[in-house]
Amino acid sequence: MVGRVSTTLAPTPAPTAPPATPRRRTRILALPEARWALAATVAFLLGLALDLTGAPAWTYGPLYAVAYVTGGWEPALEGLRALREKTLDVDLLMIVAALGAAAIGQVLDGALLIVIFATSGALEALATARTADSVRGLLDLAPTTATRVTDDGDGEETVPTADLTVGDTLLIRPGERVGADGRVLDGTSEADEATITGEPLPVVKRPGDEVFAGTLNGAGALRVRVERDPADSVIARIVTLVEEASRTKAPTQLFIERIEQRYAVGMVLATLAVFGVPLLFGENLTDALLRAMTFMIVASPCAVVLATMPPLLSAIANAGRHGVLVKSAVAMERLGEIDTTALDKTGTLTEGAPEVTDVRPLPDSGLDEDALLALAAAAEYPSEHPLARAVVAAARARGLALAPAEDFTATPGRGVAATVAGHTVTVGRADADSDATAVEVTRDGRPVGTLALTDRLRAEAPATTAALTALTGTAPVLLTGDHAGAAARVAEATGLTDVRSGLLPEGKVDAVHGLQDSGRKVLFVGDGVNDAPALAAAHSGIAMGRAGSDLALETADAVIVRDELTTVPAVVRLSRAARRLVVQNLVIAGVFITGLVLWDLIGHLPLPLGVAGHEGSTVLVGLNGLRLLRESAWSQDR
Repeated sequence: MVGRVSTTLAPTPAPTAPPATPRRRTRILALPEARWALAATVAFLLGLALDLTGAPAWTYGPLYAVAYVTGGWEPALEGLRALREKTLDVDLLMIVAALGAAAIGQVLDGALLIVIFATSGALEALATARTADSVRGLLDLAPTTATRVTDDGDGEETVPTADLTVGDTLLIRPGERVGADGRVLDGTSEADEATITGEPLPVVKRPGDEVFAGTLNGAGALRVRVERDPADSVIARIVTLVEEASRTKAPTQLFIERIEQRYAVGMVLATLAVFGVPLLFGENLTDALLRAMTFMIVASPCAVVLATMPPLLSAIANAGRHGVLVKSAVAMERLGEIDTTALDKTGTLTEGAPEVTDVRPLPDSGLDEDALLALAAAAEYPSEHPLARAVVAAARARGLALAPAEDFTATPGRGVAATVAGHTVTVGRADADSDATAVEVTRDGRPVGTLALTDRLRAEAPATTAALTALTGTAPVLLTGDHAGAAARVAEATGLTDVRSGLLPEGKVDAVHGLQDSGRKVLFVGDGVNDAPALAAAHSGIAMGRAGSDLALETADAVIVRDELTTVPAVVRLSRAARRLVVQNLVIAGVFITGLVLWDLIGHLPLPLGVAGHEGSTVLVGLNGLRLLRESAWSQDR
């Protein structure tokens, strides 16, 4: 797989994938929620600038009004829909509270509340749309047409893959994607199955072996018998699994949203009672209305909303500074709830690229390790195979000089041959070790040694699994599509004991469901298309960002941008700290609301004092939440 090439040698080009279909990605402003939120934010900021600079009210008042209308439009519609279903929600409650604040002169506070809610709704709509984009884009992995061999076996025709039926025979040329799940009838090649199984190296395909739709064929031609209807292919099942998991996953709501119906109904009834009961006992209309308005303001959940959001948003900002993109406050909250971790192997605990880990010259070969490695690298140099690149990289790392290679040939599924320094050298796959891929090197027909290659373990993997074990009280579970030997090697190096290998995407989902059915809240960490269903099914999902597939990145709740595995336990700790601050803030907000409400009901709470107490509690919980912006909040051991 490696060596310097003479000037007369033209390297054999590796098969390349067909041009990728342009990714369909929803534009932010294509969403009505985003357009309304943007208009409200711009109007609010312009009005705020004029307000703070002492401009007359007629200049900023209309801008605040625009913010109310544009930002409150979508929440108001949601609230009205809820009313038609005979329910109340916080959306409508926030609109009423904002209008109430405006009615007593607190126009700025009401507008701010409207903008916060509009922005939150826009972000939620964008996340939903982007996930749907990625699920649809996954179907582009499978080709739209395939070459079908005619019934007489002598001809061929190009047909839409949707028209294929079980029993059809397909011709898969070098560099083409397989059109349907099936079994090899004739030919030898290698297939890149990373999208399906996560296996980092191309898999040799010979007659009798199974192939999957959407996988990339190597340098050999294959005849494949279709064994599954295209609608039932593995790649189609991945799409279905992600969609089903996204639909059936329990609604992820913040604390205030989980109690919104009862709170909203209670607040409306209480406000009506505060207004109506005094009227029945002879209080004048103005005083009763003022008392009710004061009650609505001090009982409104502004402080409760801010009790929840600032800690979570501060945690999101802190995580972002350290290379972890957490997509929403809901996602940050859920990360702190996990009590079990499931980890993918390839591309997560490992780097997803092979490396030479052992060089073994035979005693009678006359070669030492460096000479054997240089010989293999010289023969492999013209090849673009991942194993070839790994052998060449190992030789370069040792500073070895590579002799020119001539008469290079590559045989699909077998290896390469070349003339190096007058000797015929072959490098091909040998019987694999229990935990490594082995290649045998021959010179003039005689074996001279073997090289062992493995997927490189991330240096921080053992520390990460140990930290996750300490956080959750149980060691992470290893879920991989790779073979048992490779999985066992990684498990031994990282201290994992629950190892499940050879899993297709639905196997990983079944494993996650099994853990969750036993009462666990599972965090799944992965990177590939084959991990996306498990990322969607888990209580929380984190994707490795540097080489992660589009579908995995969109499906996950958080993305590790720089592939620093140690950030996984760090962001879980940060989420738990945020949840603790949320509880603290809810207690503070509850004390203020209860005190102000009792004062208004039992005594006479002046409206300005009620507003001051309400706004003061809001500011207090907001500042408390901002504590998580500090650097120590990330690094502190909790």
